[in-house]
Amino acid sequence: MEPLVQLLKTEDVKAMLGTRPWDSHKGMFGYVGILGGSLRYSGAAKLANLGAAALRSGCGVVTLGVPASIAPAVAPYLLESTLFPVPDRDGSMVFDAAALDSFLAGKRAVAVGMGWGRSEEYAQILDYLFRNTPGTLLLDADALNTLADGGLDLLKSKRGTVVLTPHPMEFSRLSGIPVAEILKQPVAFAKSFAAEHDVILLLKGSVTTITDGKTVYQTDRGCAGMATAGSGDVLSGVLAGMLGYLPPTALTVACGAFLAGLAGEIAERETNAFSMVASDTAAALPKAFSEVLK
Repeated sequence: MEPLVQLLKTEDVKAMLGTRPWDSHKGMFGYVGILGGSLRYSGAAKLANLGAAALRSGCGVVTLGVPASIAPAVAPYLLESTLFPVPDRDGSMVFDAAALDSFLAGKRAVAVGMGWGRSEEYAQILDYLFRNTPGTLLLDADALNTLADGGLDLLKSKRGTVVLTPHPMEFSRLSGIPVAEILKQPVAFAKSFAAEHDVILLLKGSVTTITDGKTVYQTDRGCAGMATAGSGDVLSGVLAGMLGYLPPTALTVACGAFLAGLAGEIAERETNAFSMVASDTAAALPKAFSEVLK
């Protein structure tokens, strides 16, 4: 039997966002880091889009950390985000404690793994991030694959809150549970995994499940147009941005998933389910926030 869940509503998200004082400044809303990219998956515009999604979601400052060799390709696409070149070899990040310390300094939330690819040094980087990130560390894409390859014992060294954002196949790699079984009981498996490993788990799907092992939220916002490359990256940007100024809870993560899905719905209405791309979702984030806040 599946555990009880709370289906997130607009008023839940509005209450979480609250209001902002007239004398606000950027330092009040968090410094956020996004660590991703590789020569093989440079996606300069897509990486820039991650930063845009985080800023559109309300954080104060976003720093995009990419391999130094692709930094010149990414830089022209950045407007408000700042760029942090990370030491690399052959287009993949290498472990450099001093560089990671500098990147992490002052960050309230860090998202890692988007466009990362695979590298022998990533497990070492991930272990260092777990041990030295006092705020929230969000893992997506190849960071999840790195965790699955390196073993879940890596999670035991975490210093702050960890958020995992797998789709069913990635969750299967992490948990060892077949995808078919996960799809039969997504809530039960997600809740059990989150409780066992003391993480916040966002299990993607047409209905997305978010749980900290105790409370379970779901959101059904989204659309067919979001079935396109980069939609998961935009979600990671939204979550990182919101974790820059809101509590690192399952409810915050659920609200981020709700807003990303709503932005996708708005983007699809303004384009169509066939032609829509992930940057359309990022561009629609202000309208999604306005729709919730009005």
